[in-house]
Amino acid sequence: MKLFLSAGEPSGDLHGANLIRALRRRDPEIEVAGFGGPKMAAAGASLHYPLTELSVMGLRRVLEHLPTFFRLAADSERLFRDDRPDAVVLIDYPGFNFELAKRARAAGIPVYYFVPPQLWAWRRGRARQVRKWCAGVLSALPFEDDWYRARGVRTHYVGHPYFDELANQRLDPAFLADERVKGGAVVALLPGSRNQEVAANFEMMLAAARKVKAARPDARFLVAAFNDRHAAQVREAAARAAFPVSVHVGRTPEVIELADACVAVSGSVSLELMYRAKPSVVVYRMAPLSLWLARRLVKLPYFTLVNLLAGEALFPEIATARDESERIAGHVLGWLNNPAARDAAVARLAALRDRVAVPGACERAADFLLGEPAALRRAA
Repeated sequence: MKLFLSAGEPSGDLHGANLIRALRRRDPEIEVAGFGGPKMAAAGASLHYPLTELSVMGLRRVLEHLPTFFRLAADSERLFRDDRPDAVVLIDYPGFNFELAKRARAAGIPVYYFVPPQLWAWRRGRARQVRKWCAGVLSALPFEDDWYRARGVRTHYVGHPYFDELANQRLDPAFLADERVKGGAVVALLPGSRNQEVAANFEMMLAAARKVKAARPDARFLVAAFNDRHAAQVREAAARAAFPVSVHVGRTPEVIELADACVAVSGSVSLELMYRAKPSVVVYRMAPLSLWLARRLVKLPYFTLVNLLAGEALFPEIATARDESERIAGHVLGWLNNPAARDAAVARLAALRDRVAVPGACERAADFLLGEPAALRRAA
């Protein structure tokens, strides 16, 4: 059996890699090719292009890479024709993956969306295209499954694959022990996985950290950087501000586990913060025009997945175009200075985790993908 996978974000690369491993446990002979990143390649995918290198935000950055996107879309037609996969599996990244869906559908290849785009948040009309081009959506969230199904999209609920990753994490006990002996209140800063997110948000996080430190001199600040480039950005910003932080790459689970409170850029990391029951402020700073557009396009009460799952604001949310470090620091100090409030927040997060953080999404998706496309092929 042959599958073609496409993931354009670091999180999609992670989910794609875990899906490939689940597929190979069932069928060691399966062939997986496509567009993705280093984790998918390490799991055994034959990559035609490292698409995660084009994980960009903002109109200007997208326009800069348009020739590459057009070339890859054209290449996909040849790949679909010559290699003829049994199915195409898309992971989020709708701007480009919708083009692949259209071309695969035209070639008569069934298309499935694993971790579908969050159209329920904005651009809801694009559900028509999903219905037209996709044989099915492997939905990740309960309300998402209901939303797509109400719009005539065939769905198969598998759960969120991030919970597979979290269930398999093994923390480094030596690192945890070394940090815990240092004492003090620990605040984790998680500035995002994209270059633009770090550039837009970290200085505000640093300003909030300075305010927390003024009120709580015992506080320490651990930064979980996504890669070495981000770590360098963070260290340069901290040096300019003459403010001490401890920066770690590849230690996000440990940094979160050590934290008494967290400040995080909005993204799938919010699910990890819920999983470890950590009181957190979720922030997203953007340009004024982008914020204005977002507030008119996004028709949801919350922008954080955890709050949408809970139906209430378990995590304070701050979407802003200006410095909101005072508000951020206020929330963090509220937890550090009031143990009862912090314990109550932890209990609410733990209750939600126990209800929704069910692992096995990749296993369930693998079972489906090994069954349905093969059945379609036999029927043809």
